[in-house]
Parts: sequence; C-alpha cells; structure tokens
Amino acid sequence: MRDIVRKPGRMRDAELTAPFGMKVGEGLATVLPEQPVDLDVRLESVHEGILATGEAFVTALATCSRCLVEFDLDVEVDFLELFAYAGASETDYLVVDETVDLLPVVRDAIVLALPFQPVDRPDCSGLDPETGERLEPGTEYVPTETIDPRWAALQSFARDVTDDTSEDDAPASKKE
Repeated sequence: MRDIVRKPGRMRDAELTAPFGMKVGEGLATVLPEQPVDLDVRLESVHEGILATGEAFVTALATCSRCLVEFDLDVEVDFLELFAYAGASETDYLVVDETVDLLPVVRDAIVLALPFQPVDRPDCSGLDPETGERLEPGTEYVPTETIDPRWAALQSFARDVTDDTSEDDAPASKKE
C-alpha cells in the first residue's frame, strides 16, 4: 500500500482469495481452516489512516439445529474499518509498515454473521422425538396419546359423569 499511505484521496481496489488458516466460529456453524474466503475490498487513504470497506464471502459448515443434518452455509458480510496511522488516535487497528491486516476485521464480521441455530431449509420439521427419524418437510409431529396407568381409573369416572347427564344437559337423578 506504499502508493496510498499518507496520500489522502487515493484509493485501491483489490480482490483477494485466501484461507483463514484457523477454525472460525463455534457451535453449529463454523468456517474450517482450509475454507477460502473471497474478499472485495477498497482501501482509501484518509487523513487519519486507511479506510477499508468491502465484502467477504465464505462457505461455512453448519449443522441444522432441527434435524442435525450437515450442510454448507454461504455467508456474506460487509465490513468497514479505519486503520489509523501510528499516533493518530486510539484505535484497535493500525497501519503497520505500510500494511493493514484485514484478517481480524473479516474474522470478526464473519463470526458475528454465523447463525446460532442454523436450519438447512426454512420448512425443516426436525426429528420425530419417538423414532429419531427425520420428518419430511411440511409434516408436523403429532404425539400419540398415552395415558399414564396411574390415571387410568379416572377414565371410567369421566364416562360415568357424562352418562349421568340427560339430553337437556341437566343432571339426571342418581340411581341407588
């Protein structure tokens, strides 16, 4: 960046592709170390330093939070960061030896864009809790009604109560 450092108004556009070299993200969605990241970046020289704006594109390996199927998740993020000249101001990012390190900026933007509960498709129905099989899209789990044997005696009580009402919903006299 020697040609734009400390020359306000100058800029450079670049397209880069490089792997992160480390695992990015935790949980159900991660970017593997060997996964390439595509960058479209514009570096602009301003009075305070170098302004980096751009987009990053990467494919993350995700596990559906509903049905536990692994799938590829395309992640696209925008970033904007000022790399200040040494001594210009207090900032997290600096121009060092006429270079800027975009890795932490892109990594932070991608980590924040990864979903906490990814789904492989919007209509994913998840797993059947009884069999553990994957439900087909659009199906809804309907639990089978099972009655606890400890409460089974109350079923006959409910039948007796409904039998004791007459047709006009008035209680019938009890037979002795």
